[in-house]
Parts: sequence; C-alpha cells; structure tokens
Amino acid sequence: MSDLLRLQVDGPVARITLARAEKLNALTVPMLDALDAACGQLERTPSVRAVVLDSENPKAFCSGADIAEWGALTPSEMWRVWTRIGHRIFDRLATLPQPTIAAIHGLAFGGGLELAMACDLRVAASNSTFALPEASVGAIPGWGGTKRLARLIGPSRAKYMVFRSARIDASTALAWGLVEEVVEAASLSIRAHEIAREIASRAPESVQLSKQLIDAEAGGLSAETIAAGLALALPNGREGAEAFKAKRDPSFTDS
Repeated sequence: MSDLLRLQVDGPVARITLARAEKLNALTVPMLDALDAACGQLERTPSVRAVVLDSENPKAFCSGADIAEWGALTPSEMWRVWTRIGHRIFDRLATLPQPTIAAIHGLAFGGGLELAMACDLRVAASNSTFALPEASVGAIPGWGGTKRLARLIGPSRAKYMVFRSARIDASTALAWGLVEEVVEAASLSIRAHEIAREIASRAPESVQLSKQLIDAEAGGLSAETIAAGLALALPNGREGAEAFKAKRDPSFTDS
C-alpha cells in the first residue's frame, strides 16, 4: 500500500496502520492518497467485515496535518487542494460499508482527531490526549472536525475545545462521549481487535445496513443508498434489469 500507511487483512478483520512514526504520523498528501487507496480496496472486499485503524507509534495516533505541507499554501490552494482532499477521503472512510474502529494512543490532535472521528467507534488508551488546536495557529478544523465533534459531544463542549484549543484527557473524552472505551495502553490493540472480531461475527448485511441507517439519521450517508439496493433486489428490480439486458419491455407485477 505505502511506506506511510499499511493495510493488512486477516480474515474478516482489516487493519489500517499509520506508519509515519518519526513524524508522529503527521498527515501528508501521500498519506491521504494511501488512505484513499486502502478505502477503495476495502470497498471491493466484502469478506472484510470490520476495520481497525491504528498507529505504529505509541506516542501518537496522529499529531494532525503536517504544517510543513499546508502552512505555505495560498488560500486558493488551501481550498482547491488541501481541504477538499481531506474532506473527500475522510468522508470515504466514514462511509465505508464496514464498521471502523480507531484505536487511539498518545496524541490525537487536529487532523488526527478528525481522522479518528471519521471512524464509527473509538477506543482509547488511558494515556491519550485529544485536541483541535487549529485556532492557536490561526486556522480552523478543516476536515469535518467541527461537524463531527459537535455531533459526538454537543455544540457547547465542541466550542469549549475549539475556541480554547483545549486538550482533554482520555477520561474526559469518555465522559463526554468522544470515545466509547478507555483501556490501558498495553491492552489497546487487543481490545480494538476483540470488538472488531465481535462485529465481524454478526450478520454483515444487518450490521452494514444498520450503520447506514444510523448515519443517515445523524446527517451522514443518505438512506437513499439502502433504498436503491433494496429496489434492485426486489422482483420488479430484477425484472427491470433483465428486461434491459434482453432489450425488451419489462413486465412488472404487484408487490
């Protein structure tokens, strides 16, 4: 996949690992491109039923977007390239058919926290620290952070974090609903994969349709995608497709 990001598949569970350890996994365009490619592969692999996203550096899940890449951009470049790429790829991660679990230890700052929030679930090590510090450098969260943070912890707490560039610890993140579980650092990978295997043991259609319905209710992926799939699976949907291929008029029946 990439020296900066690895994708491993072990039966029904896949693992995406951020591997720019020496830079605390600060996100670059090549890393985003690798994540995009990983999502594309997972979309085409229905045998994968759950995905764990983690880091090989125990000091940081992800320290955020690499300021060396975006700090010199013009406003036009920032809009045309940087923010649009991040939005598109994080949204692709969020809308994967498979449930995703972020296994977080150390820092989850800025774009790193936005990346974690694009996952369905978050399990954190007790040494984790969370922040959207963009206001301290004259920026704003640009990859969906304000929307996802407010949805998870509420508008007032989101404002508290964003306005102050405030850092919160794992216990606060758990109490506020930013993460679902907090475990000791040594147990983080084990626990994240336990949850992934449990999800993978359930009926995949039930899990994936439930994900889409919950996300649609929360203002994410439209329920239209479910309806479109259902329509094609029904007898009249199959008849329409067969008639089109046979170049004949369809013969629809009452449900």
